[in-house]
Amino acid sequence: ELNEALKNEVTAFAYGIATAEEIDEFNIYKATQIAMQRAIDGLSVQPTHLLIDAMTLDNALTQVSLIKGDARSVSIAAASIMAKVFRDDYMTQLSKDYPEYGFEKNAGYGTKQHLLAIDDIGIMKEHRKSFEPIKSLM
Repeated sequence: ELNEALKNEVTAFAYGIATAEEIDEFNIYKATQIAMQRAIDGLSVQPTHLLIDAMTLDNALTQVSLIKGDARSVSIAAASIMAKVFRDDYMTQLSKDYPEYGFEKNAGYGTKQHLLAIDDIGIMKEHRKSFEPIKSLM
């Protein structure tokens, strides 16, 4: 699998997570910055510089921000793949914990099944309450 091959090739990697509550409190952009900083803090080695896809972080490291970075940098593309696999694995785990929402099929997107589950069961803590359609249901 590509993700495992990438893990074996990189010097270090870590994942950073922002909660739905943080996204709602700060906004998606700031929450992404928080998650990125958590990933940096979780690395087993301290980086000397950062390549970032289309944003910057408020820290002392030298940074290069690349618009469409995943198409322009192998490092950013690799990180993007690893992050997507991590998120997919998280959604698979959520589908085991909350099978009625169908996360294994919809990955949290607003499919008909997911919206019906929200109508039937309600909103869970993992739902971002500042995003539609949840925002309108509050």
